[in-house]
Amino acid sequence: MSHHTSDRRAFLQHSAAGLAGTALVGTAQATAKPDDPPKPADKKPTRFLIACMTLPYSQFPLERALTGLKEAGYRYVAWGTSHREEGGTKAVMPAEAAPEKARDLGKRCRDLSLEPVMMFSNIYPEAKNALEVFRSRLKQASAAGMGQVLTFGHTRGGNRKVWVERFKELAPMARDHNVMIVVKQHGGETGTGAVCAEIIREVDHPNIKVNYDAGNVMDYLRVPPDKVLADFRTCAAEVRSFCIKDHRDFPPPHGDCGPGLGEIDHYRLLAPVAFTGLTIPLCCENIFAPRVPRPTKPEGVDALARRAREFLELVLQGLQA
Repeated sequence: MSHHTSDRRAFLQHSAAGLAGTALVGTAQATAKPDDPPKPADKKPTRFLIACMTLPYSQFPLERALTGLKEAGYRYVAWGTSHREEGGTKAVMPAEAAPEKARDLGKRCRDLSLEPVMMFSNIYPEAKNALEVFRSRLKQASAAGMGQVLTFGHTRGGNRKVWVERFKELAPMARDHNVMIVVKQHGGETGTGAVCAEIIREVDHPNIKVNYDAGNVMDYLRVPPDKVLADFRTCAAEVRSFCIKDHRDFPPPHGDCGPGLGEIDHYRLLAPVAFTGLTIPLCCENIFAPRVPRPTKPEGVDALARRAREFLELVLQGLQA
């Protein structure tokens, strides 16, 4: 058995082992007031994996993204969707690519001391070819030695019945490949954590869980930060990873931004899952500053990536001290 395969299996087993405790946390937090202190079911701290997506580096080559994240102090990485390479924009991992291609990219990451933890499915669950693409993604993720495949619904809505049917069909394959499919909020009928959790509970399988994206909830649904925190408490028991992005409404125009630069209180966001015994990746998706032009050189992205990591490390230190 390869080292990364055993690591991934341990990650998934660790996540499953904390399920009962997390359910108690979620129940307590669902009825708590926003200003209540966290009341963990036990005192075993969550193992948070602070990662950054290569997505913020999409205008630069993938290799530069990986070396930049290493220099910014990350130990974990999530694959973005595409990067500007010599000869044009290229997908990080085409849906039809053989698992060996994903295995090679996983090795490239580890050669830089970056452990891959998540990749995009790049398909809506209700799409006609969703099952085919998801099966390919599960094989790719397994070959790469990463634990999660991320998906989300169309901003115009989703077909809950189809989602449940397809996730139930995919769940055994996800289990066999030691990979978890995680669903995040993306506007429409699946724009809240509450709805995503309802779907996941109907599927009722440890390899189909929720990813929480607080920035998306605030952005697409145009709700204030306190409503986002209340929404998170309804689904915390099912959350196994985060897409970390913040959001700021004022000064206008409103927009997503890096953690700690918006209006979402990450102490209150992460408190309900700070003591679960689970392993939970925190994958920075947006690291940019509000109202400030995005860097035109990769070194500028490096600096923002480093700032996001350091901010999250301080938050976690404060929550778990």
